[in-house]
Amino acid sequence: MALLSKKDANLILDPLADNNPITIQVLGICSALAITAELQASLVMALSVIFVLGVGNVVISLMRNIIPSKIRIIVQLIVVATLVIIVDQVLKAYAYTLSKTLAVFVGLIITNCIIMGRFEAFALGNGPWKSFLDGIGNALGYGVILIIVGFFRELLGSGTLFGIPVLGNPIEKTGLYATGYENNGFMIIPPAALIVVGIVIWVQRSKNRALIEEN
Repeated sequence: MALLSKKDANLILDPLADNNPITIQVLGICSALAITAELQASLVMALSVIFVLGVGNVVISLMRNIIPSKIRIIVQLIVVATLVIIVDQVLKAYAYTLSKTLAVFVGLIITNCIIMGRFEAFALGNGPWKSFLDGIGNALGYGVILIIVGFFRELLGSGTLFGIPVLGNPIEKTGLYATGYENNGFMIIPPAALIVVGIVIWVQRSKNRALIEEN
């Protein structure tokens, strides 16, 4: 027997492509613009959102029948804020320099519209297992775009990946730099992220005409 039914598998797979929260729903775009100049920061933010949304969806689902409708948003904010504090404290304990780089953006996970949207649209109406899968799927869809954007921005803007030079040494003019190549400084400023996201959207929709007609 398969671990996941086809319907359960779609909860994870759909947000990775056809219903991606960034490229299709245009949610969580702020962090995609702000913290993707470095691939490491993109990866850590993606992992943080996977933890917060996956666990948060389960918690909200477990509490869905006892949360008064009038205060459900407050309860959701308390849950996500608690999880974000855990992420922030772990980063400060094990990756302090990176936590300083991400700084306020980790805190802003609290107001990430992907998270609050999944709480409202899915976790409040479904069981813990499906809510967990939905949370992981949407967080992965979000994380994949962050990593793609971070990859190209750091590679083209700094010539590095995870801070490691991969195109050669720009000072000593080795590797690709020996041919006259120069890093594109534009790629490390936020507007470049919007351009890269736009290209990702164009590529995705050009491969799926149904998305173009629907959106």
